[in-house]
Amino acid sequence: MNKPPRVFAKPLRDLVGKVVGEAFTRQGFASAELVTRWAEIVGAEIAVHSEPIKIQWPRGADAQTRSPGILVLRVEGPTAVEIQHLGSVICDRVNRFFGWRAVERLAFRQSPLRRGASRPGRQNNAAAASQLAATMTEIADEDLRQALARLLAAVKGD
Repeated sequence: MNKPPRVFAKPLRDLVGKVVGEAFTRQGFASAELVTRWAEIVGAEIAVHSEPIKIQWPRGADAQTRSPGILVLRVEGPTAVEIQHLGSVICDRVNRFFGWRAVERLAFRQSPLRRGASRPGRQNNAAAASQLAATMTEIADEDLRQALARLLAAVKGD
């Protein structure tokens, strides 16, 4: 008597990969790597204040003669101007990552980043502020000293 073959559960990556891949394809990304490796591609300083939303490809272009697209970035309001000035650097780094001239220019959407809680530097501000406050012995008012230390820690990005 033959036993029915044992059915094993499929790995989650096999099931989710297809769904996520389709979502990235709808947004113009050839792969999820531009989003998942954003900090490696453009550098940590730029990645902290920006994230890719989609790539807009020109209409009517086929895969063989595709013209460069427009990379749409979500940026935080205060840093949008700085990121805009680094536009050519960002395009160069993204094109180097792809290995061909995939992006010609950038478009910006100013809004809070989606991964705001996981940005580096936010967790260490309290510890850095207390260390800085300890060095400000010449300021007599404790509340003022703590406020200035928090401001300095935020500006420095500690």
